[in-house]
Amino acid sequence: MKQVVQNYKSGELALLDVPVPGCKPGGVLVRTAYSLISTGTELMKVSEAGMSMVGKARSRPDQVAKVMQSVAVNGVPATYRKVMGKLDSYTPLGYSLCGVVEQVGAGIDDVKVGDLVACAGNEHALHAELNWVPKNLYTPVPDGLAPRHAAFGTVGSIALQGIRQGEPQLGEVALVIGLGLIGQLVAQLLTAAGVRVVGVDPDPARCELAERLGAAACGDPASAAVEAAVAELTDGHGVDQVYLAAGGGSNEPVELAARLCRDRGRVVDIGKCRLDLPWNAYYEKELDVRFSRSYGPGRYDPEYELEGRDYPIGYVRWTERRNLACFLDLLARGGVDVEPLISHVAGFDDAVETYRSLKDGDLKAVAVLFRYPGQATEAGVAEAPAVAVPAVKAKRGPVRPAGSPVRLAFVGAGNYATSMLLPHLTGREGVELSTVVTTTALSAANAERKFGFARATTDLDAVLGDESVDAVFVVTRHSSHAELTRKALLAGKAVFVEKPLALSEDELAGVLAAVEESGNDRLQVGFNRRFAPLLQEAKERFGARTGPANLRYLVNAGKLQHGSWYLKQGTEGSRFAGEGGHFIDTASWLLGADPVSVYAVAPSGNEDLQVVLRYPDGSTATISYVTTGAPGFPKETLDLLADGKVLRLDDFVRASVYGQKRWVSSRLPKARDKGQNAQLAAFVRAVRTGGPMPVPVESLVATTAATLAVQAGLAAGVPVTLAGER
Repeated sequence: MKQVVQNYKSGELALLDVPVPGCKPGGVLVRTAYSLISTGTELMKVSEAGMSMVGKARSRPDQVAKVMQSVAVNGVPATYRKVMGKLDSYTPLGYSLCGVVEQVGAGIDDVKVGDLVACAGNEHALHAELNWVPKNLYTPVPDGLAPRHAAFGTVGSIALQGIRQGEPQLGEVALVIGLGLIGQLVAQLLTAAGVRVVGVDPDPARCELAERLGAAACGDPASAAVEAAVAELTDGHGVDQVYLAAGGGSNEPVELAARLCRDRGRVVDIGKCRLDLPWNAYYEKELDVRFSRSYGPGRYDPEYELEGRDYPIGYVRWTERRNLACFLDLLARGGVDVEPLISHVAGFDDAVETYRSLKDGDLKAVAVLFRYPGQATEAGVAEAPAVAVPAVKAKRGPVRPAGSPVRLAFVGAGNYATSMLLPHLTGREGVELSTVVTTTALSAANAERKFGFARATTDLDAVLGDESVDAVFVVTRHSSHAELTRKALLAGKAVFVEKPLALSEDELAGVLAAVEESGNDRLQVGFNRRFAPLLQEAKERFGARTGPANLRYLVNAGKLQHGSWYLKQGTEGSRFAGEGGHFIDTASWLLGADPVSVYAVAPSGNEDLQVVLRYPDGSTATISYVTTGAPGFPKETLDLLADGKVLRLDDFVRASVYGQKRWVSSRLPKARDKGQNAQLAAFVRAVRTGGPMPVPVESLVATTAATLAVQAGLAAGVPVTLAGER
């Protein structure tokens, strides 16, 4: 098997072939699915290994003291040989993983072969294809929790143990210094416990991430904004507790902790930072300084870790293993979200290069995972599913411009058609509403009378066979969109179909087969938000970007009324399948590309979704689709961050761009314009002139595939790759 190792003397990193560990009694043999790189602890070790001998000695004075003691007892020559022998050996890396039980040792009865487990320990949860893990250092993974998320179990336990040492109470305010991997988890856990969090980190991207995940305010340690936030949240008293999750040789974290902590507050050291406590500051406030030892009680106790001797719960409520299980439960129930922390997932074969990129700064990351090959689906770890993005294979012929006026037919005249589309077309110069087709005679007659259609019918075939009709609008229930679109394309019509284009990969393939057969790709899906004038102006003022972007899109969708046909998921698809394409299309348009992968997670019991889209240049878009929010809160808010600039959209009423110059749209209330009018104008113009459709059909297909991938990802619990020619 392969394992990541390092020579502490030379600094060499290697992916070494080593023997498979034996399955000893009291533990299990685990085949790794994902292992997590601790970008703090492990990189510190990797960096130390690259130092000179003097540098190593300066970084580990505790080891120097042991060496001097050995010299006094054994003499210089013997000590030198012992130290050099130890340094010039391969040492393992890694301590947090998720994998599948491959073999069960004697005395183990709580898991079986094929079970998914999370594992801990810098001697047992290594970056290796197989690990032997003793009983108290693994725990079963709850049903539905993705393996890549369960791989965070150990670092989550470290954060959890630190918080237990701080003894937070509901309504308190905490300061988290250092927003790396541990700090981000501490901030989320505190927020979940009802504590308001102020975060401190010199990296603005990490501050923004922590705020997005629930922190009240974050900023640079040198910024006056941090002290102002603390003063505002605590009425000037100072925070109740401080969590030191920073590393490095600076003493600024402990000094900042003393300055911002209240009288008799608590300071908890979780990371490995300098701790020269300023005596007067800590004495005058009588600050309670506490240390958090790794994953919790049991750590460094060989009888607990190696021999499986548990501590009675009546005496020790939270042990290493119980902390591990608790954190996984929080993940499974949605109390903590680690997906936004994942900056990169590397194949295990690329482990050495990944470490080098992290060490050299080429890869800037909060959390990095190794994904292991050969995961067997029957063992409980499914390979990442893929949703095809079919290529558009139309042999485009010459497009005949429509006559004047452009003659339009509507298939369907329900609420959306009559409230959001037809009002923009009625009376428009150069447009004639030719025919309306509905399934009931009365609804057709009502639409004919109200909007001035030339005629009304229930006969779809008659409309498709009418050569005078230039374009067909498909505005029916979701389950019929793909088939009606297919028929209209084959009839040679330009087609405007409301979202979604399709509810399955087969339906999407059927539409594209019609495009290929007919050579007709004159298709537009009702993704109108990219046409919204306010958002278009904000994008123009934001300007071009050079680096990856982070986009956050909050959709406060609200509850549906009882009896709504949107709730008929068996026939009409999920609610997100019906309208999620709106938000994916908007994100892709703002980022200038189509997504390459989709990850979706949903808490049990409601329709809320978190959807993370990844793009070719490393950009990410997070869509929070929420049905449980307050009805009075705006429906859609969007933030785009890149290159030191921020674009903000508030429900298509106001927008702003922050950069070297600040632009804010008019603050006067105005009607929401989500782009329907501009989109219809662009579609009619394309039909009339024979010019290109407003949105390339390849983009429509990619957005539809990404929307379908959300459901596939929810079912599999892992990210879905969007594969195929673009």
